[in-house]
Amino acid sequence: MQYVSTRGHSAAQSFSEILLGGLAPDGGLYLPAEYPRVSGAELDAWRALSYADLAFEVLKKFATDIPEADLKALARKTYSAGVYRNARAGDDTARITPLHALEFANGGELILQALSNGPTLAFKDIAMQLLGNLFEYALAKQDAELNIFGATSGDTGSAAEYAMRGKKGIRVFMLSPHRKMSAFQAAQMFSLQDQNIYNIAVEGVFDDCQDLVKAVSNDLEFKARQKIGTVNSINWARVVAQVVYYFRGYLGATTDNHQKVSFTVPSGNFGNICAGHVARMMGLPIDKLVVATNENDVLDEFFRTGVYRVRQSAETHHTTSPSMDISKASNFERFIYDLLDRDAARVRALFEKVQTHGGFDLSGGPGSDGDEFRRVAHYGFVSGKSVHADRVATIRDIHAKYGVTIDPHTADGVKVAREYVAPGVPMIVLETALPAKFNETIREALGRDAERPAGFENIEALPQRFDVMPADVGRMKAYIAGHTGL
Repeated sequence: MQYVSTRGHSAAQSFSEILLGGLAPDGGLYLPAEYPRVSGAELDAWRALSYADLAFEVLKKFATDIPEADLKALARKTYSAGVYRNARAGDDTARITPLHALEFANGGELILQALSNGPTLAFKDIAMQLLGNLFEYALAKQDAELNIFGATSGDTGSAAEYAMRGKKGIRVFMLSPHRKMSAFQAAQMFSLQDQNIYNIAVEGVFDDCQDLVKAVSNDLEFKARQKIGTVNSINWARVVAQVVYYFRGYLGATTDNHQKVSFTVPSGNFGNICAGHVARMMGLPIDKLVVATNENDVLDEFFRTGVYRVRQSAETHHTTSPSMDISKASNFERFIYDLLDRDAARVRALFEKVQTHGGFDLSGGPGSDGDEFRRVAHYGFVSGKSVHADRVATIRDIHAKYGVTIDPHTADGVKVAREYVAPGVPMIVLETALPAKFNETIREALGRDAERPAGFENIEALPQRFDVMPADVGRMKAYIAGHTGL
């Protein structure tokens, strides 16, 4: 399996070669030169597998240069009862990402896929725990070090830091928007005292943090000298790890391979639902991929109109589903690459236009940049939007009817999913986090505090360690260099 850049960088790379690097040298994102296919016979054989062994079967199609025995050991180390609260030793088939049937609506079934059983109570753990083990494995092979530089809108940061804390040869520099996460999210990150963890609160929004990561990554000389890598979903290994739970969700919701399912995904940076796109391209029988946005509706606007129009920092709303407060969806470029029949020159031109003009238009109308929007339906994508009043009402409704408490981002997903439920096609909504991480909104919706798992009772009261900095590339580079000694 070889990988190519969405912007045409000519040198094909292996999985191990792109694992530690993040962006391609030309600023593009890596994708496989062609998607591996999964047969019906393979799906049948995978139904009885544990989550760890299913992960191995999916991963080995992409990481063909890692010995299979090593890859299986890494998967089993990652997806184990010691890491996931609901898993039991030797019986994790349905417990890493369990399915919970919620309701029948419009003649169809709505199912919640729980993805928040990991150490930081968010879906990001599913990929990040694997990434931490892959990084440690690869660095040990090379006797090398890695300085991870990433950005978070709330959950990626804590998942990365918990996955990388104490890992030999790894430092983590994590950017987050100052005072724009929930109190729980901030405490999860800033209370860590590990010496290889550096938290930087950036005066701005998530997009400013993400722009800093890209600017540093695009300085190839600095990136090489400082041994910079990334854990954001621009890292291909993150996306691959997330592909696995689409297969698990499908296999758990169906009894044979002739049935289709749909997935609704609360979306900000397009990484989570990009994994669903990859699964569909591999042959998983997915009907619709439903993009659910909050007030920051850049993706909803594109999937309704064909116009991709990023917002400036001042236009990006600070909402009660803060992990989706994103107006520049990094992984969107991977889908556009496929939508444009992998025409790297056009992809490069369109995303250069994003930088200079703030977006592009594929609607086919007068003055547009193309008419590829007509092909979006071929890939199964539809979308919808949820605002604060919607998510509060949805949290309240789901709790009243089913006794289940969901977090605000998952509520955005449920609200939009209900608009697309169809008879005979199970609709799986991907959970994003436990409600305890967003207690302020749960209290508003239900009039009481969200339940907290053991060990998180007083996390906000713990001492916190972080630095506040402006969104300045030069200052950020100096900070990294000053803490690595390189």
